[in-house]
Amino acid sequence: MKKRQNYISWDEYFMGIALLSAERSKDPNTQVGACVVNSDNKIVSVGYNGMPLGVSDDDFPWARQGSYLETKYPYVCHAELNAILNNPGMSLKDCSIYVPLFPCNECSKAIIQSGIKKVYYLSDKYEQEDSTIASKRMMDAAGVSYKQLKTNLEELKISYRVEDV
Repeated sequence: MKKRQNYISWDEYFMGIALLSAERSKDPNTQVGACVVNSDNKIVSVGYNGMPLGVSDDDFPWARQGSYLETKYPYVCHAELNAILNNPGMSLKDCSIYVPLFPCNECSKAIIQSGIKKVYYLSDKYEQEDSTIASKRMMDAAGVSYKQLKTNLEELKISYRVEDV
């Protein structure tokens, strides 16, 4: 018998972990996850966008519009930052990060500072925004590469039914 042929690639696997992590987000509008991987294809850390530890996601706002302090923006930690901060102390030097959405300028600063050298993303829907332009400028200057992940997958099925295994 030969090995199974229709398995997913490493990139699809790690992006799948990022997408699964995004399902933990309580944000009603945007769910983003992140998966940090070392050069040995070992997952170093994961994260998703949400409130900082000790900040109740029931007591703070999730609005996208309104006065600044009544929106989510001053409070929510993005997935990339959470993945960097969730790392249990391993070096992130030369790691890669997988994210569904291209990182904002604030997350790009953390990515660069942490030593991550590659960013894989699915969507660059904010590419015309100043924050994304700033991200790319900083990454280019710091030698951090970024690449849109191309895949033929449209979805991955995860089942909790034992008979499907």
